[in-house]
Amino acid sequence: MITTLDKPSISSLESLSFQVKESWASIAPFWPLKHLVAVNPLGGLVDLPFEEALKLGQAYFQQDGLPEPMMEVNRQTIKWLQVYFDEGQSTLRLPLQKQGLLPSMIQLLPHDNSLLQPKRGKKDWWKDLPQEPLALIQYCLDELGVEAGKEKSFLTLLLSTLPGWSAYIQYRSNWAGNDGFTQQPEGLTTEYLAVRLLLTCLLWPDAKQLLQWHEQALANATVDGYLQQLEGAEKDFRLGLCSALQQNGEARKQIPDAQLVFCIDVRSEPFRRAIEQQGQYETFGMAGFFGIPIAIRNGLSGSLHASCPVLLKPSHTVLERPAGPLMQARVNYQRKQRWRSLYQSLKHNFATPFALVETLGWFMGASMAWRNFFAARNIQSKPSVKADHHPVPNIASIPFDQQLVYGENALRAIGLTKDFAPLVVWCGHGSTTRNNAFASALDCGACGGHEGAPNARILAAILNQQAIRDGLREKGIDIPATTHFLAGQHNTTTDELQLFAAGIPAGLRQKLVQLQADLQKARQVNSLWRSVKLGKETDRDLAVSHVTARANDWAEVRPEWGLSRNAAFIVAPRSLSLQADLDGRCFLHSYDWQQDPDGAILSGILTAPMVVGHWINAQYLFSTLDNVAFGSGSKVTMNVVGKIGVMQGNASDLMHGLPLQSVYKNDAEAYHQPLRLTTVVVAPTQQVGAIIAKHPILQTLFGNEWVKLLVKDPLTNRFYELGADLEWYPVQA
Repeated sequence: MITTLDKPSISSLESLSFQVKESWASIAPFWPLKHLVAVNPLGGLVDLPFEEALKLGQAYFQQDGLPEPMMEVNRQTIKWLQVYFDEGQSTLRLPLQKQGLLPSMIQLLPHDNSLLQPKRGKKDWWKDLPQEPLALIQYCLDELGVEAGKEKSFLTLLLSTLPGWSAYIQYRSNWAGNDGFTQQPEGLTTEYLAVRLLLTCLLWPDAKQLLQWHEQALANATVDGYLQQLEGAEKDFRLGLCSALQQNGEARKQIPDAQLVFCIDVRSEPFRRAIEQQGQYETFGMAGFFGIPIAIRNGLSGSLHASCPVLLKPSHTVLERPAGPLMQARVNYQRKQRWRSLYQSLKHNFATPFALVETLGWFMGASMAWRNFFAARNIQSKPSVKADHHPVPNIASIPFDQQLVYGENALRAIGLTKDFAPLVVWCGHGSTTRNNAFASALDCGACGGHEGAPNARILAAILNQQAIRDGLREKGIDIPATTHFLAGQHNTTTDELQLFAAGIPAGLRQKLVQLQADLQKARQVNSLWRSVKLGKETDRDLAVSHVTARANDWAEVRPEWGLSRNAAFIVAPRSLSLQADLDGRCFLHSYDWQQDPDGAILSGILTAPMVVGHWINAQYLFSTLDNVAFGSGSKVTMNVVGKIGVMQGNASDLMHGLPLQSVYKNDAEAYHQPLRLTTVVVAPTQQVGAIIAKHPILQTLFGNEWVKLLVKDPLTNRFYELGADLEWYPVQA
């Protein structure tokens, strides 16, 4: 036995530190409920070919036949982690929490009677424990008899046998700095492994059997049948997609009445098709943060969140102020917060919940009845210009030169550099649901799991400045004085698209009214389409009522399908897909290769939005493939934990994927079709190949067959497929 007097050498600790770091490499992060964004659950294995990663994922994360003692280690770990990481759900705080995870655990665990086995209950054993994380890890590995050379494998298993909490700690350690969380002390990942090992020593002294279990699981892993089925379905989908995209639509020959720029989100595709059918409208697609990497600070609560893809760090912090008088807004906010705080404390305190129910039951019952029978039917049927009550972002914190860059980049990225319509709308998106722990997963992933309206409003405000337009004119982008930019937000559960029209010139108000009327028609068309997808046969007049009722139903487990059935990412002019009914399955990013001579725009699209699209696609794929190992199970039996995540029942792992209801029609029949992402690009193969050669992430995703790339070369008008060897092959019909 190693005591505190027998310290490991510096060289051995350096080697162990490397093993610890390597053990975390296979663990993908997972975001908390208020910032949910999609992640590939096997993201730590993308450096491997898809087939090999699938086998490893099966052996590491699908835990059939795990020994009972490890389950007890998991239960004890869960118990302590949920109180340590609690974000305000509990009314009692963990003692010594501010000291950090490992220091608090070392002091508190000896008082846990469920851990005091005869051998481990001796006070001397606790006193002998090293206090430094790496030294404690080495101490425990020796206690457990883990052989030299197998440390990394054993540590990885301690992470993968409780993957949800490991994924959350990976997030808190390496990704949480932009999301308003208290920054964790450096070394949290090492401290967590030390805690896992300490609990393992206490509860399962013969835990080296875990390595034998893993070796057997790896030997039994088989994916051949699944891969054969997957590849067949993907081939059928790609051939159908290529056929649909062969019939190019004609580019508009006249300036449209309005141009609308939507997020690339697959839910925008059918809505774009619906509005294009209503009149002279042109639509574009771009990642919904619109190229503005910002953090938003709420002017009332002071809360901060990143409103850009998680692959980026915010470059600016923008303050959002209430639209009305500031002082009155603060008074109202503080009053609501006091009542909310009182209600939450009574609700979660162990002594008062029953009294609260007895006291407020009649009121809550009446409130639920009102929401069920009246609120869902409060639908605006006539178009109008709504009052703008949304918070107003202050763009003064973004330097003018940078504003000019953002304005130019956004317009060039989608190929909108001439023939501007009188109205150009930047359409963010968000969702409205009730009693939905996964609500932020239905918001804009490009905005970090938040609504996209702030980014849209900022970009519109930037481009309406005369000084910005003067600067853009010098760069070859001449925006007419008759063009006005405005922001909007598409509600993906109710299909309403609200326009923020404050300050619109009087001469454009009639066009705005007409646009509002046509947006209402598009809402009816799209609501009917989505109602059918949700299994509700209805007519056009009742479709809006149906989707709005689902959004307001506090008991609805499927308020919308989200991004389910996503399958392709298309980087091309709208004319390529204008005549195709893509069935809400495609991310659509506008792109004109002729305006991108050096490939910089395409490079940015493939290395950022497409990578996020791959994460989304992989999360839906694996949540469908195994909803227990990679999803969240049924919403009906889940509970919120510490306001950061969910668990099944009261003692499961932190679930780290999509709920069953997000990907399944019912308990047995899948709605999502698990396919790897197909990316389609319109550009010369030579240009695309040069971009891939510069970016290892693209070589990894395409070469290891996580993403399939098809290119329609405008020079030959033929489709080519990129093989795993990164060579081009003509697509065979």
